[in-house]
Amino acid sequence: MSVERATSGTGEPALGGAKAWAVWGLAVAFVVYYFGMQTGYSIVNPSVQKDHGLTVSQIGVLAATYTWVYAACQFFSGALLDRLGARVVLLPAIALVTLGAFVFANAHGFEMLLLSQFILAVGACAGFVGAGYVGGQWFGMAKFSFMFGLVQFAASISSAFSQNLISLALGHWQWQALFNLAGVLGIALFALGVLFIHNPKPMTGSSGRGMGAFIGSVVGDILRVAKIGHVWQAALIGSLLFGAMLAMGVVWAPKLLIVRGLDPAVANVAASFIWIGLAAGCLVAPRWSDKVKRRKMPILVGILIQLLAFLGLVYAPDSGTAGMMALCAAFGFGNAAHMLTFSTAADVVAPTQIGTVSALVNGLMFLVGGIMISRPGLRVEAAVAAGIERGLEFAQYAAWPLTAGLILALVMGLFMKETYPTGSR
Repeated sequence: MSVERATSGTGEPALGGAKAWAVWGLAVAFVVYYFGMQTGYSIVNPSVQKDHGLTVSQIGVLAATYTWVYAACQFFSGALLDRLGARVVLLPAIALVTLGAFVFANAHGFEMLLLSQFILAVGACAGFVGAGYVGGQWFGMAKFSFMFGLVQFAASISSAFSQNLISLALGHWQWQALFNLAGVLGIALFALGVLFIHNPKPMTGSSGRGMGAFIGSVVGDILRVAKIGHVWQAALIGSLLFGAMLAMGVVWAPKLLIVRGLDPAVANVAASFIWIGLAAGCLVAPRWSDKVKRRKMPILVGILIQLLAFLGLVYAPDSGTAGMMALCAAFGFGNAAHMLTFSTAADVVAPTQIGTVSALVNGLMFLVGGIMISRPGLRVEAAVAAGIERGLEFAQYAAWPLTAGLILALVMGLFMKETYPTGSR
């Protein structure tokens, strides 16, 4: 089977407008939906462990299952979007995440919990890249960078506030009821998707070569994109930036701020400014890139802001609560440069490969991010073994992998070529 874009007799369909925003909004709603599921899982973990009598290692297996299934499926989701379109890929993805929510909420043991993580990961893998793909399809490649930035803006805002909202909800409901409610919301999202999600042009398929040939063509698309050196350079830069962001935003920022003297509750609030800063940066960086018609310079400026803010958080003299919040916001704001690595990678491929290249970049970000999250913890163990006293020096020692990653990203960015399109895509 082969799938290709249909052409209309009147030429290209009009892009943008209310319908485009509706389709894009549903794709972004899916991203926010499963981001909330991820945040919720991290919060209810202790209750899940207690209610099901799980060991610490079993909790680790559940987290690892989601991570690696998501990463493995990520690389194929983009190529499937390019060949099959948003409707054929995103509707099953929404259905799978919805099913995963119900399985998780009603699990009766470790095996069902494990199955729920597998189902959730397979569905979620198409969400972020799918929203970027929809933006490129419905608003045109000229606005791809800006629309993808808006996707990250929505994801960042949801990450900043969903943890507190979920914690508040858990004060009134059991975690099982909360995830059953998430499943009901998924059904509503799926119903809206059936009504509205599709490509601006119909995707038409012709049979004759069989499923094997179709799978071979999908793998061929991935390999063709993977042969482009600049794609890997952009992906590695973005992965180092996002890896540091993920490490700080998910795990290490509150711990670092506590070491810097903040109260634990205040440290959690200050750490949320990382996501708020990222949301603001995602509104600015893509627009700035399009205004100056450059990719390299905005990326380098973003890396430098993120690096300097991180050095301020780790090494600078005490700047008080407001100063720490400002540095967290600056760290996130500079990290918006990682969204421009999607754009510069997309600049060097055909518009029909936009999903494939986005999935490759995002997949590598996810893998590197998982590694970078764990590095400070390993350095903590090494610091204890080396007899370093707990305090700022201890934190600086643990933070070195993130510092090194940001410096490496800056060096790689200096040697990156300019890719901003000089003409119409």
